Amino acid sequence: MTRLDEGDAAAVLAATLSGDPGCAAWLAALEDPRIPRRAAALPSASDLPDVLLDLAVPHEDIGELLVLHREVTASAELTELLTRAVSGLLWRLGTPEGGTGLPDVPAAAGALGRCFAVFVFVAALPHTRALHRGHGVPDDVSRHSLADLGRNLAVHRRRFGTTGLLVPWWPTRHFRGELYQLGRLQFERQRLDGRTGAAVAAAGAGAGPGDPCLSVHIPDFRGPFTPDACDDSIARAREFFARHFPREPVRVAVCDSWLLDEQLRRYLPADSNIVRFQDRFEPVRPAPGAAPRPAEDDTPVTFVFGGTETPRARLPRRTGLQRAVLGHLDAGGHWYPGRGWFRL
Repeated sequence: MTRLDEGDAAAVLAATLSGDPGCAAWLAALEDPRIPRRAAALPSASDLPDVLLDLAVPHEDIGELLVLHREVTASAELTELLTRAVSGLLWRLGTPEGGTGLPDVPAAAGALGRCFAVFVFVAALPHTRALHRGHGVPDDVSRHSLADLGRNLAVHRRRFGTTGLLVPWWPTRHFRGELYQLGRLQFERQRLDGRTGAAVAAAGAGAGPGDPCLSVHIPDFRGPFTPDACDDSIARAREFFARHFPREPVRVAVCDSWLLDEQLRRYLPADSNIVRFQDRFEPVRPAPGAAPRPAEDDTPVTFVFGGTETPRARLPRRTGLQRAVLGHLDAGGHWYPGRGWFRL
């Protein structure tokens, strides 16, 4: 594999970031004078593999990340960008939806662009673990939650065959102390938005717009999300957040996902895991006269088949879910994200 020298790698990344509107907006946000500067040291090259393994990073990605580690640490420009990125990420650490997030980096930035976010998260790790300790989060919950970084690297490799993060903004939730893995499901500290909050309030559930809630996520590579597994996770969440975040009493959980598209009920049996999952939720439908939510046809294809690169005609139709997703699209239908809530 041919490598640019460190100066060229830094220049290519800088040019790509500044030339992309989303990345340029992120760079501008990092200039906010309210953001306190935080320490952002990376582990040494000899320590980095163990740190990555603790984050469940796939073994086949570690060699690539070690090469890139040398490029980052040898460049004053990249080291400065790393410090600024960590400072922005951890701004308002522990506050739901705080910080500046991380942008999707264009492919033109190459391997360093695909992986720079990994180094941001590794450099932020000591701060995240300190936050977890401050809230009394058990070590196993901390470890399992932050291991989602490795899961997302595995998703990228499964889809593209290379090291990288497809959606670098997603692990920001974990490293800011917002999202926790509790058994099969993940739960994210959020606040009720206007439409869902109004539905919750109208049902007399003791919460409304702006109140704390938990957003439910179903991670990949964890096997079926059976009713029993979901019951276990929800029971864990009730105890966990009451114990470790007592100042944010949560009365409801919410979910926004293609898995809540009620059209799936046409194709799947009533005792399927997906339909049983839907049964937990009170649906939140658009207000009368409101525009419908836009279709997201690629989302179920990506989650069910691992990506959208393969033509749909060549995708397998072995399972009921595979046949449902593709058959609905073949018939001219569309898939939409559903939204729902349930009482905790």
